[in-house]
Amino acid sequence: MTQEVRSGGMTREEMVVILAASLGTVVEWYDFFVYGTLGSILAGKFFSGVNPSAAFVFTLLAFAAGFAVRPIGALIFGRLGDTLGRKYTFLITMTLMGVGTCMIGILPTYATWGIAAPILLIACRLLQGLALGGEYGGAATYVAEHAPPGKRGYYTSWIQTTATLGLFAALAVILGVRTAIGETNFNEYGWRIPFLLSVVLLGVSVWIRLKLNESPLFLRMKELGLASKRPLTEAFGEWANAKMAILALFGAAAGEAVVWYSGQFYALFFLTQTVKVDPVRAQIMIAIALAIGSPGFVLFGWLSDKVGRKPVMLTGFALAAITYFPIFWGITHFANPALERALASSPVVIVADSTECSFQFNPVGTANFISSCDVARAALVARSVNYKSEEGPIGQEAFVKVGNETISTTIANFTQHLGDAIIAHGYPAKADPAEINHVVTVALLTLLVIYATLVYGPIAAWLVELFPTRIRYTAMSLPYHIGNGWFGGFLPATVFAIVAATGDIYSGLWYPIVIASVSFV
Repeated sequence: MTQEVRSGGMTREEMVVILAASLGTVVEWYDFFVYGTLGSILAGKFFSGVNPSAAFVFTLLAFAAGFAVRPIGALIFGRLGDTLGRKYTFLITMTLMGVGTCMIGILPTYATWGIAAPILLIACRLLQGLALGGEYGGAATYVAEHAPPGKRGYYTSWIQTTATLGLFAALAVILGVRTAIGETNFNEYGWRIPFLLSVVLLGVSVWIRLKLNESPLFLRMKELGLASKRPLTEAFGEWANAKMAILALFGAAAGEAVVWYSGQFYALFFLTQTVKVDPVRAQIMIAIALAIGSPGFVLFGWLSDKVGRKPVMLTGFALAAITYFPIFWGITHFANPALERALASSPVVIVADSTECSFQFNPVGTANFISSCDVARAALVARSVNYKSEEGPIGQEAFVKVGNETISTTIANFTQHLGDAIIAHGYPAKADPAEINHVVTVALLTLLVIYATLVYGPIAAWLVELFPTRIRYTAMSLPYHIGNGWFGGFLPATVFAIVAATGDIYSGLWYPIVIASVSFV
């Protein structure tokens, strides 16, 4: 049934509701993304007991661990939100998130506490993930239940800006601290400051949220005695609601998640780890793209009130699936043309007996890759060099061809010789700032952000409208957080593993492309 659109702008109360819900969610996303942005530094601080490649993967998985438990948080806090109320539930989640973030800021490192340090770090990530699993559903439901008829997409789109604003705030604080104290001091102790600053933001957000009233629809439901006593059973034990949750997961949340994380987080990983752009320069370019593209969240949320949620979201899924490869090719071309030239003029090939080649995904750093094929692959993956594989004679030691040069794995100091050959054939250790086309690179990054706004802007209203008020918090939170927590949260580690296995720096893009295509279909 079509809702009647109320004339006039927002009331003061509605503005406060949106501000309070959005600000609290910004703080939670800020907390979450400070960790992801500082992943390479945290790898050295907390996983220094393993080799650098495994440490980076381990750090990505610790980042993903926070996402893995988000569905559990959605179930726990969704039930509380549908039985006790929206307001107090997301006050609890905000507090838990603040505690987890502050603890990361004061944790001793691996050098001080040994294996206890990464264990405690992952425990903090799990606490953050549980809290975030309850936060989004509460904020989106709370705002939607205050929205006038016909304006849910516009009102809830402000909640959708919070993830990007949280990332933007994280980048801004990190860049500010880095600039103020210098790179050496930042790597030594300054990385803790962004985590500790979240305590101030948390205090302000809790103070504002304490002034809010409970959702009027929830209060009315309680007065009429219509509140659900078993929201989990009702939401997922009854087929009519369960099938809508399945639709929400595969038809929207999973695709939205991979498009959002590809456009913002994987773009940053790609710039720094693969294209070798200096981290500060890459963060600045991402921040500019976020600033330009973020108004799209509100624009497309508003548009979904006019033309419907599906057309807007389908457009985002289709554009992502069709254009990801050319966009990321373009990022390489404009951000590190020397790398592109090296890939074209001096292709790297591993010639090895394929029966000796293992899967290089080693999250805990305990596997021992000792075959000649494994040694060659590991050396190339550590340098983010694109390579292809050719079948060699059975039992023959592997060798690497870099342009017209051949390096055998049997020679002494193989890794050093390979590194010298790679540099000699034009593979840059870092992107040359003088060669970076900043304008076009930022434009491509902005395009990725706009795709994210197309799929993310309308989704809160779409999810809220799928389920009745009595089970809304629970029913919408679980598919959203499975989609974002699992399909999106594991994207960096999954993409990294695919690239390591295939040797193609672009092959990891198949993961978001396939998931976005499934949601489109």
